[in-house]
Amino acid sequence: MLSTPAPGRSQLFSLPNILTYCRVAAVPVVAGLLFWPEDLWSRWAALGIFIAAGVTDYFDGYFARAYAQQSQLGRMLDPIADKLLVSACLLMLAADDTIAGAHLWAAIVILCREVLVSGLREYLAELKVGMPVSKVAKWKTMVQLVAIGFLIAGPAGETVLPGTITIGLVLLWVAAGLTIYTGWDYLKLSIDTVVDRDRR
Repeated sequence: MLSTPAPGRSQLFSLPNILTYCRVAAVPVVAGLLFWPEDLWSRWAALGIFIAAGVTDYFDGYFARAYAQQSQLGRMLDPIADKLLVSACLLMLAADDTIAGAHLWAAIVILCREVLVSGLREYLAELKVGMPVSKVAKWKTMVQLVAIGFLIAGPAGETVLPGTITIGLVLLWVAAGLTIYTGWDYLKLSIDTVVDRDRR
């Protein structure tokens, strides 16, 4: 007689969560490949894995909704995987001077926002208050990922599309602007929630 798997275990190895695990596993691989910034093949390989990781970000949410496989673990890991991937890529791109000079401020703004929103989410979760992702935040994420993709391609991309790095840097500033806008929205929501609770 076959035993029924425990709900916790079935959620642990659900398809959406497996895709999220793959995205987390991609982080050190992409970072490792960017250790050789002048090797064009390493750049292309890093870009390929980065794109694959970005695709899993879409499909894990799609499958979770389509097959009713949403879980607390998935809700926790999904934003963590995204932030790890973005943060690791930005740090490696800054280390190899793909992002340099004044452009570092765009990367700093994005990283600071990620830390801020993570803290706010944790705080609001304790208050049992949800922090829905706005449409602008989704656009921010898309622009951010595209910008990082161009920058990962870097000198390898320049051989195919001259101006690849410039395009990436411009999009990075656009993402930074959207980052400030959405970060303020989340901060305002948190402040309004605290003020409303204090008035009760």
